[in-house]
Amino acid sequence: MSTAAPTPGPDAAGKPAAAASAPGTLKGKAAVLEAMAENPAVKALAELATDAKFDRKELTITVAKETIVAACEAVKAAGYNFFEDVTAVDWYPQEPRFQLSYHIVSHSLKERVRLAVRLDSSDLTVDSITPAWPSANFYEREVFDLFGIHFAGHPRLTRIMMPDDWQGHPLRKDYPVEGYR
Repeated sequence: MSTAAPTPGPDAAGKPAAAASAPGTLKGKAAVLEAMAENPAVKALAELATDAKFDRKELTITVAKETIVAACEAVKAAGYNFFEDVTAVDWYPQEPRFQLSYHIVSHSLKERVRLAVRLDSSDLTVDSITPAWPSANFYEREVFDLFGIHFAGHPRLTRIMMPDDWQGHPLRKDYPVEGYR
């Protein structure tokens, strides 16, 4: 039995690195919109999507950071009823450096969609989605604490894991292994 290699991160230009595509893989907004035109998330996000990918039976739709709240409201209206989590990836030293991944589920449709937002290291602020999904509160605080990404409009954006006086954000790839001394 063969094991697929992990998918590499984006190249220096921020584009996904070349990798062998699995059967059934769709890459690019146009390919996903055409092949999955009847998918509720694809329909809801067609105008907001900047990129899309369907790989290993997972749908990822990239949206601009300015439209993340609208994207959350759109998938909610399309029948996605459960906010699962938000996390971040640091692609250091590449730009855009950070990727936020929001996982949202529809129990009635038995589907999941991942909303992705890319952030340059020069502007690490994105709108909080707590107005759309109040359960995002603690996930956004965790990402703020460990990566230093700010969520504008968050009801209480404070550290949740590290002490209040902690210097830096430990999940950044340029954070010293033993911390700042």
